[in-house]
Amino acid sequence: MKPPILAIVMSTVISGTIMVLISSHWLTIWIGFEMNMLAIIPILMKKFNPRAMEASTKYFLTQATASMLLMLGIIINLLLTGQWTVLNMPNPVASNMMTAALAMKLGLSPFHFWVPEVTQGVPMSSGMILLTWQKIAPLSILYQIAPSMNPNLLMAMAIMSVLVGGWGGLNQTQLRKILAYSSIAHMGWMIAVTTYNPTLMLLNLTIYITMTLGTFMLFMLNSSTTTLSLSHTWNKLPLIASLILMTMLSLGGLPPLSGFIPKWMIIHELTKNDMAIMATFMAMTALLNLYFYMRLTYATALTMFPSTNIMKMKWQFESTKNTTLLPPLIMISTMLLPLTPMVLTLF
Repeated sequence: MKPPILAIVMSTVISGTIMVLISSHWLTIWIGFEMNMLAIIPILMKKFNPRAMEASTKYFLTQATASMLLMLGIIINLLLTGQWTVLNMPNPVASNMMTAALAMKLGLSPFHFWVPEVTQGVPMSSGMILLTWQKIAPLSILYQIAPSMNPNLLMAMAIMSVLVGGWGGLNQTQLRKILAYSSIAHMGWMIAVTTYNPTLMLLNLTIYITMTLGTFMLFMLNSSTTTLSLSHTWNKLPLIASLILMTMLSLGGLPPLSGFIPKWMIIHELTKNDMAIMATFMAMTALLNLYFYMRLTYATALTMFPSTNIMKMKWQFESTKNTTLLPPLIMISTMLLPLTPMVLTLF
């Protein structure tokens, strides 16, 4: 894709999301979603091949269906209240319809089937945008309409998403699919706490985005798409291998790393609201995610390549990819735990 066209498309994607974030009128929110959806498709088809075409078509059909459901919910709400404002939603039918539409946009279970397929079919950079930036707009609307949503429906979707995100990634060897299932599980954690403390959802989203961006950038730097290609890393870039180990364990939510903060806070919030069984169940399903992250770290940093690299001459060219954002992203996604009190005051 030529740079001017890419700039126009990316600015449309960004302005669509910003339009959703700053609007308090349902029609402008819906227009923002549409702008965002139509502009992301050329980005998904950046490397034009049949797989990217198929992935983009799946994405378009799912998002168009979600937009249609969202508009139906908006119209039902309009007929009953006579208002277009976001914060006035007394009718449960409209509320449930909008929740389903936003769940479809986010890829929450039971509407999760498109996420691994689309992420696997598109290039790494497009997958990164899909699993980070594209989550911001729907979650901002969920944040605004949280008081009028059905908590039982949200909890059911959260449980299913955490389970699907754990079970689905267990047998995968493709890195993009693993990150897609990881995204489904993280969305489940965010939705679980939305009813009780929507601000914690924003904290979780921020940390999730930094961790996922860091992980994708490490994979892109290494040009890895499978577990096998990842296992060659230490021979070529030993430092990158140890950084992948850190970010993977942080994504799994292990205590000394940043990924532990949102899980800790969400479990704390759920137990405070007499949901101890739910919190225990979610903590146990997080172990499934941790298992497949551990598999990746094992393949990357703890297995020996068949032949050691003893040549004095470089057998591969140095990577020329831009890594300006990588150091701050890795620092945020691994070393934030001591700053938890400050982070909590900010959120």
